[in-house]
Amino acid sequence: MSFMIIEMYPIAYVCCERDTLADDGWGDVESVIELSEEMPTESLDGLDDFSHLEIIYHLHLVGENEVLLGSEHPRENPDWPKVGIFAQRKKNRPNRLGLTIVELIKREGRRLTVKGLDAIDGTPILDIKPVMQEFLPRKALHQPDWVRDLMQDYW
Repeated sequence: MSFMIIEMYPIAYVCCERDTLADDGWGDVESVIELSEEMPTESLDGLDDFSHLEIIYHLHLVGENEVLLGSEHPRENPDWPKVGIFAQRKKNRPNRLGLTIVELIKREGRRLTVKGLDAIDGTPILDIKPVMQEFLPRKALHQPDWVRDLMQDYW
C-alpha cells in the first residue's frame, strides 16, 4: 500500500470556552470560528443565507501514536460491539479529521458564531461548507442500536 502525502493549512481556528476533550455535552456550546489572516474576509460572503454549516477540522491533540487503524469497542465500552474505526466517529482516526454540522448563529466580518461544534479552543479548521438540503440523505438513515446509547448525552 502506498500513501500520498497531502498538505493542508488551517483556514480558521476555533475560539470557545472548552479547552479539554470530552465525549459529551456539546449541544449548547457556542464557538467562534475566526478566519486565518491569509484568508480574505470575502471568502465568507453569502454564508449568512444558510442556517447550518459543515465544519471540517483537524483533531490536532491526537498524537500519531494514538491513531487507531483496526477495531475496538466505541468508548472502550465492552457492552458495545467491537467495530472498525470507520464504523465509529472516534477522534483517533487515521487522518485525525473531524466533521460536524453546526447551526450558524451570526457572521461578523471574519468571525462566525456557531452552535454545536464539538471542537475545543484552538482547533484548526480545514474547510467550511454550507449545508444544503440536496446533499443530505435522500432516504431514511439506518444505524445500529448501540449508537443511540453512545449519543444519548453527546448533544
